[in-house]
Amino acid sequence: MTSLAIRVENLAKEYHIGVARGDYATLRDRISHMLQAPFARFGAAGQARAAAEQFWALRDVSFEVQPGEVVGIVGRNGAGKSTLLKILSRITEPTRGRAAIYGRVGSLLEVGSGFHPELTGRENIYLNGAILGMRKAEIDRKFDEIVAFAEVERFLDTQVKFYSSGMYVRLAFAVAAHLEPEILIVDEVLAVGDAAFQKKCLNKMQDVGHEGRTVLFVSHNLPAVTRLCDRAILLRDGVVALDGSTHQVVGAYLNAGNGTSAERLWPDPATAPGGAVARLRAMRVRNEAGQVTDTFDIRQPVYLEMEYEVLQDGAVLLPHYWLENDEGVNIFSLHDVDPEWRQRPRPAGWYRSTAVIPGNLLAEGVIYVNPAIITLNPNVAQFDETYAVSFNVADAPAGADTARGDWTGKMYGVVRPLCQWQTEFKPTE
Repeated sequence: MTSLAIRVENLAKEYHIGVARGDYATLRDRISHMLQAPFARFGAAGQARAAAEQFWALRDVSFEVQPGEVVGIVGRNGAGKSTLLKILSRITEPTRGRAAIYGRVGSLLEVGSGFHPELTGRENIYLNGAILGMRKAEIDRKFDEIVAFAEVERFLDTQVKFYSSGMYVRLAFAVAAHLEPEILIVDEVLAVGDAAFQKKCLNKMQDVGHEGRTVLFVSHNLPAVTRLCDRAILLRDGVVALDGSTHQVVGAYLNAGNGTSAERLWPDPATAPGGAVARLRAMRVRNEAGQVTDTFDIRQPVYLEMEYEVLQDGAVLLPHYWLENDEGVNIFSLHDVDPEWRQRPRPAGWYRSTAVIPGNLLAEGVIYVNPAIITLNPNVAQFDETYAVSFNVADAPAGADTARGDWTGKMYGVVRPLCQWQTEFKPTE
């Protein structure tokens, strides 16, 4: 008996795009074509098939997942992430290769997936449980927990075709997560929910991972991937570009070929983020020696460097950063308060703005940097580049000159400033 949860071997999926295949023409299409060209219908259908463009959504993808692993799948739009999950969920058949699943699978790939629109929320809970192979008594035991999590008590006996997209997602996720599948597969669908619900779902998936169940999680929310997953797989153009630790894979995804997650360039002005007044051209994280680096000791200062181009004379600009940790928490924002340019109209040209974060301020973990510029009076956003670069803050050992002092346990919080302490002593009389 295998000890694996998932085994994928040389998986490939081909689609034909551009022209509809003749095999799938409707009866109305065939009759219309016969009337227009009765003697050419078969040849035309063959030509349609020949003209269709081949597109490989996946090519020779191979990996294994152990029971209890929580694995993130990342990649840009069109990289093949959703196709992979559909094959693993037995929704789509591969063109070649093999995907073996060892265990009961719960999937949440798109809004309302697995729901029958004519059935009520209550009936769909039991239907999904039955599909997973659960007995009615098992579903009964989880029923109240599912309903409470989804927050759809008032609409439980309403047909789900009348649900909003948010209600769909809440109930679908609650069912998928609570009916105890051995393998949980979740796509980007959580982006439909509000912020509070997303946080609740992420906490639930973390619980599922701690219970020893396997999770495959596709998301563009990189802090969420970093928080949930110890391992990640980067898909690029349908192939596995990297399979390794989450920090390593997320760094490669952010960097897109520059060799470090701490630097990102936009050499082509046409594709650089920006508006009519200013556009971003480079973003870097440097150490005190001026070297581009993505790893810092908690005691070291961090230099955030933004290069941007001002396209028009006369605008007052506010360059700024906002920093986010690997749990998706906004740590703080940094606004440019350089007196040289504060409230001063800027001439067109090339600029470099650097902010210095002192050592012993940030807590350990991955920090994502989001550079932005707005013009003032009126306030108009020129760019706001999410997760442009990232860097890792490594904790110092106990006993070092940090806020940790001599403590060796876990420390909480998004910042960890080294504050001055003063203790007064009075001996006992």
